[in-house]
Amino acid sequence: MTKYLTRISIRPRRGVTIRHVAFVLAFSAALWTLYHSYLALFPQEHVFFWPPETPEIWADRAAQVKNAFLHAYHGYERHAFPHDELRPISNTTIDNFNGWGVTAVDSLDTMLLMRLEDEYARAIPMITATNFSLPANTNVPFFETVIRYLGGLLSAYALSMDNILRDKADELAVKLSPAFNTSSGFPRFGVDTHNSRRSLRSQLTSGVLAEIASFQMEYAYLGKITGKKAHVDRATTVTNLFHNTNLSLSGGMYPTHWDIHGGKPSDLRLSVGGAADSAHEYTLKQFLLTARSDRASLETYLRFTTHVINHLLYVSSQRQLLYVTDATINGNRTATSHTFEHLSCFFPGLLALGAHLLPLNNLETIGINITQLGDDLPPKYRHGYEALAGFDLADLHIWAAEGIAQMCYLSYADQPSGLGPDVLTMRIGKPGEIRWIDAMQKWKASGQLGSPPGVGDKHPWVGNPKAKTVREKQIDTITRDYTIRNTAYYLRPEAVESFYILWRTTGDVKWRHRGWSVFQAIERVAKTPSGYASVDRVNSADPILHDSMPRSVNYFLAETLKYLYLLFLDDDIVPLEKWVFNTEAHPLPVFAWTESEKEIYLS
Repeated sequence: MTKYLTRISIRPRRGVTIRHVAFVLAFSAALWTLYHSYLALFPQEHVFFWPPETPEIWADRAAQVKNAFLHAYHGYERHAFPHDELRPISNTTIDNFNGWGVTAVDSLDTMLLMRLEDEYARAIPMITATNFSLPANTNVPFFETVIRYLGGLLSAYALSMDNILRDKADELAVKLSPAFNTSSGFPRFGVDTHNSRRSLRSQLTSGVLAEIASFQMEYAYLGKITGKKAHVDRATTVTNLFHNTNLSLSGGMYPTHWDIHGGKPSDLRLSVGGAADSAHEYTLKQFLLTARSDRASLETYLRFTTHVINHLLYVSSQRQLLYVTDATINGNRTATSHTFEHLSCFFPGLLALGAHLLPLNNLETIGINITQLGDDLPPKYRHGYEALAGFDLADLHIWAAEGIAQMCYLSYADQPSGLGPDVLTMRIGKPGEIRWIDAMQKWKASGQLGSPPGVGDKHPWVGNPKAKTVREKQIDTITRDYTIRNTAYYLRPEAVESFYILWRTTGDVKWRHRGWSVFQAIERVAKTPSGYASVDRVNSADPILHDSMPRSVNYFLAETLKYLYLLFLDDDIVPLEKWVFNTEAHPLPVFAWTESEKEIYLS
């Protein structure tokens, strides 16, 4: 019997030849190659469960954010009011925004949304008495003054209909008008509101994009509620100037520096981060604010987002994280920095807002052909418009929004502190840099298996627990998708801003959970007895707090806590179809020009 079994086991099966064996081996090798090549770009997805939680839990979380606001604002009232800001460790004051009580003005609409009537009532007398001509011989920064003071006054007026606030906003805008004394109509960096004939730094001819193109919303709405054509003219002049500028060298996207007298770009650096962010933001938002009547702003938005999708979005080679970066064009060469800024985290929210409110798949219904928008561009940029025609544009925008917002979240979740560093540099792996649009085309050609590149949920990075020394930890982080260039968290709002918009536009509860994890980290790490402080060394288990916090206390109350509060509320008290947030999170109501106003303001 044993001999029989041995004989049977070694006898070749009928029909099996060397050719069959070779085929099986070759086929297996092909499958192995395809499997690993595919996973290099599209890894297996993790399954995440995000509990919906009860309305009572979310209401409690919104209440906790409200208490955080009260903790910080009461600390400001006790130790710093009516100065600009509180230093939350030493409990001393700082006046770095004109000395007009910026924290109080910036916080007015947050108080109204949270129904904090007592705090609001205490702030109004100071605001009413503010003299915008003081202090003398002070250079008032136009951009910061507009988005914080003017935007705060206008939003509080829109929510309360208190005419005192409208009148103070008008008074302030008139004081700022000398900033527009340039041959192009672009505003100067600053103006002396005490002496209108004197402008400090007037010798400067270069303007930063964000500072010269982030006032159109405020001035258009101010013109609407005051009936003053001069305010509207400020906005339309700059909108038309940008729309008519030849941007062929920059692919249809605004560069970051401009000649404020000649009205033309002075460099070819392209970014959605610092020095540029809010200018791009206002292209879409100006269109939405004016009841979708500003076609020039809409076309500019579509051109800018098309360039970003084609040229500034990349996927990391480790976890396939989607990020937006900046680039500088020099002739036929483009240098990409692969820097990712926290400031850029507003961008996914903007994309989600556009995908939600624009007919991106039916632009012809409003007279726009997306491909034709690139007709005046060189072939290397025009091809990008043609490439997008092969995708569902609304899906493409929302996928980009979700992927970049996840990158923002993971920059927090990856850190021991739970807070996100201000600037990262993404690592370029062995495959080289991976443009997202190229990865998307491969994904589409493969049959769209799994989530789009960079979009599927990813786990936070987990380091080697055995790494104890500084050297060991440095070596360990080489496996992470990025290095950290600035380890500080400045209480910035951009990430939670995008979480809020994505929650409201997609209904996906994961954005609420991600916002909750950020708020818990803020409470755990940044809280002081009188407020909240900026945090350094967020990548450490022992972060440190900074008492000196220029430009962070007021926007923490005006933006960060406001967006978190709205994120956790079940009630949609600021519908995105009816209100548009300025870049300082001040909501302004959508309005339409009457026929007579069109003749006066827009003809």
